[in-house]
Amino acid sequence: MAFNFSVFKVRALSAIVFAIIMLVGIIWNNWSFFTLFAVIAVGCLYEYQKLLALIYPSYKNISVIHKWGLIVLGVSIMFALSNKILPIDGVVFNLFRTKIIPALAVIVLLSDIVTKKFSLQNLVISFAGLIYIPMSLSLFYIIKGTNANYNYDQFYAAYKFVIPLLIVVSIWINDTMAYLVGSLIGKRQLSSVSPNKTWEGTIAGIVITVLLVPTITTYIFRGELNTNFVFLLCLVSTIAGTYGDLFQSGLKRQAGVKDSGKMMPGHGGFLDRFDSILLAVPFVWFLMDILYRQ
Repeated sequence: MAFNFSVFKVRALSAIVFAIIMLVGIIWNNWSFFTLFAVIAVGCLYEYQKLLALIYPSYKNISVIHKWGLIVLGVSIMFALSNKILPIDGVVFNLFRTKIIPALAVIVLLSDIVTKKFSLQNLVISFAGLIYIPMSLSLFYIIKGTNANYNYDQFYAAYKFVIPLLIVVSIWINDTMAYLVGSLIGKRQLSSVSPNKTWEGTIAGIVITVLLVPTITTYIFRGELNTNFVFLLCLVSTIAGTYGDLFQSGLKRQAGVKDSGKMMPGHGGFLDRFDSILLAVPFVWFLMDILYRQ
């Protein structure tokens, strides 16, 4: 894959705008944090439905209530799992878990039955989408908000945005370095589902990220954070993120499309931009659970 400066320029400019929005959403306050990932979930779910309808033509036949109800259900799941970061009475979150979410699920099911569009395959596709997107992104809320359940450094307890930010930054640096190195010296294709990815770019992206991020964060925060943990977080994020990217590329290949959407010039849609994060977050959460669960 030859390096194309004009393409890189478009990607870089749109990435800068995108990075500002992401950083403000993550750091500003808990409501901006919740809203940021809820919006991302809506965009990803919408594109997921479009992709799966191309792969499985029967999925085009789901009812309108099923289509939009799934998105409402996804946001409701994210809201229910954000109880650790939002300053709202816990009764409200319990209402979503015990009443509203089950009711929405029943409505989605009944809508297909009443309109005679019921299909077990379509229900499985929708259920998989809920696990893949909103439930995965909801782990950001748990990672940020449940410091009482984790016995990690006081630094992370005081600056709760740091771990989510490190995940996002690790993915960004890995993607950028993999693209640059792969474009310049990449020769061996990583996988047939993603022809533009190379082994050289992939390995370089991971190595640069796990060396660069811990070094920079140690310098910025003057050694207050656990460098070994940051190294492991970067390693897990980049490896899992690469598989997340390949999984999404496989879906697009089956659907016969280049991009999942047109949200970002030079980058594609929501799923194109967040495919790595969707798989990285669960693995980082699992890493934290192993290392720091009290």
